[in-house]
Amino acid sequence: MPYHPAKATPQAVDWTSIDDVLLDMDGTLLDRHFDNFFFEEELPRRYAAKHALAFSEARDRLMTMYRSVEGELAWTDLHYWTERVQIDVVAMHRELDHMIGFLPDAEAFLLSLRRLGKRVTILTNAHRAGVEVKTAKTGLDRQVDRIVDAFEVGWLKMRSEYWPTCRELVGFDPSRALYIDDDEQCLAAAERYGIGRIFHRSKSSSQASPVPSARFHSIENFQSILPG
Repeated sequence: MPYHPAKATPQAVDWTSIDDVLLDMDGTLLDRHFDNFFFEEELPRRYAAKHALAFSEARDRLMTMYRSVEGELAWTDLHYWTERVQIDVVAMHRELDHMIGFLPDAEAFLLSLRRLGKRVTILTNAHRAGVEVKTAKTGLDRQVDRIVDAFEVGWLKMRSEYWPTCRELVGFDPSRALYIDDDEQCLAAAERYGIGRIFHRSKSSSQASPVPSARFHSIENFQSILPG
């Protein structure tokens, strides 16, 4: 059944009924400020310089390009964007890696999950080249059991095709899984598939105010769902 926001209250989690914790990466554990800055500010600046355009025109062109492949693997494929804009976006990720980091409560949450004995899997739409840069900077891969990028699955998380394939890869029981993401389209696809517990991460960027979901239970911080 769809979730109705009028009934929104912080939900306690029965952790004895959870075996697998499925977590988004960017905007859930890692600060989305990096990605927002990269694709909405820095890449448009460099594209403008390369093509002798005003910044606003360059950004408008890129936003149109982004929208044209939204929902497809190309949307997050850094090699695709390198070829399309003729700028090495993987090298740019490395150049700007000082901006990559965890959201404030993320590492403590991962430690708590380990103490609870839960299997933790990162499910990300990010391209594996970007994942490599971010894990090298943060050590995220050493704090979880597995990272599954969308290119391993063959679909993005908002696609219904994603979830049965992901289940085969990871081997989780949907009824005993908990999933947290800042993207409502991805949460909706997971809900349709039957993931047992779903939470929306409302504070995805350190530089932006929380944006609660109108459909899913939102959490600003992870402490609100951990055992007291």
